[in-house]
Amino acid sequence: MVGQLSAAGIVDIDLAQSRLLGMLDVYRYARGASPVQFLVDGYPNYHYVTAVPGGNKPKLMLEAGINPSAVVKPSDGPRCPVIAIRSSPWKAGHASNPWHDEFDLDHGHVRYYGDHKPSTVGLPGATPGNRALIDAWRYHAGTNSSIRAMAPPLLLFRSTTVSRGGRNLVKGHVQFCGLALIERLEHVVQRDTKTGRSFPNIVLDLAVLDLADRGDTLDMQWIDDRRNRAYTAVQANQRAPRSWQQWIAEGRAAIPRVRRRVVSSRVKTSAEQAPPVDSTEELELARLYQFFDGKKHAFELLAARVAAQLLGVSGAVYREGWLTRSGGDGGMDFVGRLDVGSPGSTTPLVVLGQAKCVQPGTSISPDQVARVVARLRRGWIGVFVTTGTFSRQAQIEVIDDQYPLVLVSGRTLIDQVLKMAAADYDGDLDALLQAIAAGYEASVTHRRPEEILFD
Repeated sequence: MVGQLSAAGIVDIDLAQSRLLGMLDVYRYARGASPVQFLVDGYPNYHYVTAVPGGNKPKLMLEAGINPSAVVKPSDGPRCPVIAIRSSPWKAGHASNPWHDEFDLDHGHVRYYGDHKPSTVGLPGATPGNRALIDAWRYHAGTNSSIRAMAPPLLLFRSTTVSRGGRNLVKGHVQFCGLALIERLEHVVQRDTKTGRSFPNIVLDLAVLDLADRGDTLDMQWIDDRRNRAYTAVQANQRAPRSWQQWIAEGRAAIPRVRRRVVSSRVKTSAEQAPPVDSTEELELARLYQFFDGKKHAFELLAARVAAQLLGVSGAVYREGWLTRSGGDGGMDFVGRLDVGSPGSTTPLVVLGQAKCVQPGTSISPDQVARVVARLRRGWIGVFVTTGTFSRQAQIEVIDDQYPLVLVSGRTLIDQVLKMAAADYDGDLDALLQAIAAGYEASVTHRRPEEILFD
């Protein structure tokens, strides 16, 4: 929480820091609260954080589910500066909110229903809230950057329950759930759970954007600028988060790259995927790369042997297969089989492998990983072995999409290779590499991967 209690009991506030909306932070939303008071009931005051300093703008309210701020009219045309959206889970299923919004903030997605109700007369755009979102959709779906620059950002809030004085309070507190743009808008027909009546509405798929460059916070000074009629849309977006600026520049194609994602601890840094600096392993990996640099196809056999060693200690039985012919492999360098189960009761799985002998420290991109994944069929497993590392985005896509793909980076590779050399070549790495190169041609064949199931 921003602010520090002084000896006199007064909260000292860093003005710039105090106007940062923190992702998943809870704010006190009291209807009559003063916009100059930082804390209310021990929580940051929503009206303080969102008010324009000087008090010359109306409050950014959350009284309704959809709350557009007043339109401003700068020299480049009128714009809606921002839309604040409030979801109230405790109302879901009630007459005032007979639908359920879905929040998946870890993966940057919210499905949000408009404010048309069974009792509303007219089409889904009849309510001010839905009309504001439909108008905003024209800019969010803009086909050029000048149109997208006019798009009002969506600030997402969710009512939350807090405990105070031994009581659970379901009203008066909101949690900031991020900055979003409209990815898709659909017209739907819903059914009121109480009366059984059907009614039209809109539903939006919102992309919650990454705020990592701002410490997972949103600077309200950007919203102040958007509410200032002295600034054109381009000028008003100068303080926008990097993700928003990237979306303005690139459009829909940028959404997968700017969407918020909470990175799993399974994602490793480049340093964690490479041998320690100045270590024996780093020197040996460099020597391994130099050996195969002029004959990278032979590296495929080493990758296949490493895959066999790694998968063979998993409790399943690994059967080595063959190498594919060089050129036109389509993301497949070697084939193996993993027999899962106990003796007499097993199921065989096809293993497809990709080998990339690159300069140690070189990053493998998501596209290279996707090439392997595209070859996998239901029940197949992939193994990607490289002397380099895997980019952060490549790892995230494997984890988020739950691809059955084992990633073997340079550090794991050299650890396994040194174990192989110690076990079979008395620790002589050169002897192991020479044997791998000599055995390459005999390991290459032209067969379909599924044939290994019948060997």
